[in-house]
Parts: sequence; C-alpha cells; structure tokens
Amino acid sequence: MKAKITRTEIPAGEFKAKCLKLLDEVQQHRSQLVITKRGKPVARLVPVTEDLPDIFGRMKGTGEILGDIVGPTGEIWNADKDSDD
Repeated sequence: MKAKITRTEIPAGEFKAKCLKLLDEVQQHRSQLVITKRGKPVARLVPVTEDLPDIFGRMKGTGEILGDIVGPTGEIWNADKDSDD
C-alpha cells in the first residue's frame, strides 16, 4: 500500500519530478495538492468527480398524474359568486 500524501503543497520542480506518482495518490486518497512556484500557489490538483446530472429534468418520470388535473373541482370561488350575495 502506498503512503498517503501528508502535505497539501508541493514546489513545481518537485511536482514535475514526481507527477505520475502524485496523480495516482490524489486519485486514490481523494485529496488535493497545491502546486507552488517560489512559495506562491499557482495550481491545484484535485481528483475528478463524477458529473452530476443536469438540474433541469432531473426528476423526469418520477411523478404520476392521478385523475383530471385541469377540470373543475366543484368548489365555488369568490370570483364565481354574484356580488349581490
């Protein structure tokens, strides 16, 4: 078993030398790694997450219509009443 990445930052030169190993570790441990140049962060290496389904249409096919949803309900609305009542 490989050792887990213990640090979150790595200089760009060291990242270049160990790139493939670090890619595997980030994927395996679901961690992130910040790559620095001269001590300043320039990039972040993060594991790829699965794409979430689009928000529109996410619940398509999960509902069921029972009965008539557009016909009259039999209730009397104030707008239907005569103003003399």
